[in-house]
Amino acid sequence: MSVKIKKYKSNLFCIESKQKVIAPQNEIWDFFCDPKNLNLLTPSDMNFKILSGRSDDFYQGKIISYSVNPFKYFNIKWVTEISVIENGKYFIDEQRFGPYKMWHHEHHFLKNKDNTTSIIDKVIYKMPFGIFGKIAHQLFIRKRLKDIFQFRHEAINKLFPEN
Repeated sequence: MSVKIKKYKSNLFCIESKQKVIAPQNEIWDFFCDPKNLNLLTPSDMNFKILSGRSDDFYQGKIISYSVNPFKYFNIKWVTEISVIENGKYFIDEQRFGPYKMWHHEHHFLKNKDNTTSIIDKVIYKMPFGIFGKIAHQLFIRKRLKDIFQFRHEAINKLFPEN
């Protein structure tokens, strides 16, 4: 598993995470298409709660709203939209309202020849508040995002263990 955060110009950043699991692509796809499973992939100290969009249906245009505490005593509302779906292969969720100036999250699921699946996440995000957002990113947001994706990796490994 690798989590990399790259910096682009204009306060744009990119997180890339890759991991391989011993499970068929359709099983991984089904798991990720159920919004209720997001809770399993989020650290418990974030108090993640889905406020709307909990249903099992998964379609382009679906709006999901959340409440989350990324840092102690700091509760935020976050609204995302499933903007693109290629059934079984990938989907994109994008922030419509939330803590970032922009959040574009691609979830890719690649079927490997050995009946394993590669899960690739790519998030492009932009910090708000100009230079203050850049400083906050450097001081603590960058590390928190890496920790969240590391937790996600470990949770996926527990949910889809090796034989």
